[in-house]
Amino acid sequence: MAASQEELLNSLKQKYNAVLNLIQQQGARLEHLHVQDNKLFIGAIAPSDQVKNKIWDQIKSIDPTYSDLTADIRVEAGARTAGAAAGGGQQESRMYVVESGDTLSKISQKFYGAANRYMEIFEANRDKLSDPNKIQAGQQLRIP
Repeated sequence: MAASQEELLNSLKQKYNAVLNLIQQQGARLEHLHVQDNKLFIGAIAPSDQVKNKIWDQIKSIDPTYSDLTADIRVEAGARTAGAAAGGGQQESRMYVVESGDTLSKISQKFYGAANRYMEIFEANRDKLSDPNKIQAGQQLRIP
C-alpha cells in the first residue's frame, strides 16, 4: 500500500510540477505536500493575493477541474492586495474546501464570526451552487 501511495505522490508531483516551481519562483512557502484521499494536497502561503492568484491560474491551466488536487493557498498574514493597498478597494477572497458536516452557516461563522452571512458565500459561488443547503465535502468555495 505504501508503495502505491508513493507512486501516486510522485505521479501527481510530476503532473503539478509547474505549480510547485511557480510557488518557489514567486516566493511562496510550501507548508504541505502529500497525498490525502488519493489527491495531491498542496498547502502554501503566498506573499500576496497576486501570487496566490497566479498559483491558482497555473493549477487551472494544468487541470481546470483539479479533481486530483486539494490546494490550500493562503496569503501571508498582513499581506494586502495590490488594489487594496493602492486604495482600489478590491475585495479579497480565499478558497475553502468544504469538510464533512459543513454548512454555509458554519463556514460563515468560521470566516465572518456570523452564521447569518452565509448568503454572501452562496452568492460568490453561484457558478458552483444552485442551493445554499446543498454543499458537498470536497467542494472548493470562494470566501469573499
